[in-house]
Amino acid sequence: MDGIIDLRSDTVTVPTPEMRRAMADAEVGDDVYGEDPTVNRLEELAASILGKEAGLLVVSGTMGNQVAVMTHCRRGDEILVEADAHIFYYEAGALAVLAGVQPRTVPGRAGVLEAEDVEAALRPPNLHFPPTSLLCLENTHNRAGGRVVPLEKLEAAAAVARRRGLRVHLDGARIFNAAVALGVPARRLAEAADSVMFCLSKGLSAPVGSLLVGSRDWIAEARRNRKIVGGGMRQAGVIAAAGIVALTRMVDRLAEDHENARILARNLAGIEGLGVDLASVETNMVMVDLIPPAPSGPEMVQRLGALGVKINAIGPRRLRAVTHKDVSRQDVIEAADRFVRALRGRC
Repeated sequence: MDGIIDLRSDTVTVPTPEMRRAMADAEVGDDVYGEDPTVNRLEELAASILGKEAGLLVVSGTMGNQVAVMTHCRRGDEILVEADAHIFYYEAGALAVLAGVQPRTVPGRAGVLEAEDVEAALRPPNLHFPPTSLLCLENTHNRAGGRVVPLEKLEAAAAVARRRGLRVHLDGARIFNAAVALGVPARRLAEAADSVMFCLSKGLSAPVGSLLVGSRDWIAEARRNRKIVGGGMRQAGVIAAAGIVALTRMVDRLAEDHENARILARNLAGIEGLGVDLASVETNMVMVDLIPPAPSGPEMVQRLGALGVKINAIGPRRLRAVTHKDVSRQDVIEAADRFVRALRGRC
């Protein structure tokens, strides 16, 4: 076995040497007092890139999403989310525990909410219904396999929400993957939303951190909510320094991850016992279906693990492979070879 190939997630990326140097040399201060110059620089940079007035550094994407919902909504409000959205599916029930809101799930198509889906989900005012105050969108869509929500679909869904008096939050954890795939600036994808969260610690490879961006007044209130959930940080410039490198050095290279994902998908699609929808591979994720008599998802994870390929099962017979900066072109070719060995039981 020549080495470990980690396809579990782009969250496993390690910081670049440039990030480590920036962290070591970062100018710092107390961020709760607003006195960390490196954090302030990162927040201004993030807001500028996404076309918003202000930004807020948070510890994680989940914290960012939940602070956004807390800031947009009152307790007891209803929010609309796509049925497989990360904010509903993978954030440990925080919508109820922290924000005190009721999610109303709306099935999309490959993660995309059509304008008519949003319109149909909106109920008229009624004493028996909670007021609906927020639409949450996601781009790229995680459980749909890194699928990109086209700009026109994003704008159409947001337009319906606004017409009906809702605000719009975009879970843009991988918004830069979406922007690279579509060939548009990330700010174009952000225009439709009142607030956007994006992660530094996935494909952009920073060790920790996410950003919330929105209007200046909204971010001021979000900063208070960040404090409520324990997100106030002190000399956070050592984190922010890596984030600045991530935003200025790591965005364009995401195209390499997308190409590696397509190569991996093509190689896996040619293996008997595996099913891959090549048309669905739009960014850095590949969904792999295990066709009987191939092993189950959990068993295949074990077999591949013994061969040095780390991967996650996201269903009884489905695996998800994610490419990132620490997975090379040769790695994805080698990973496909190890899939063949795992299917044959040669561990």
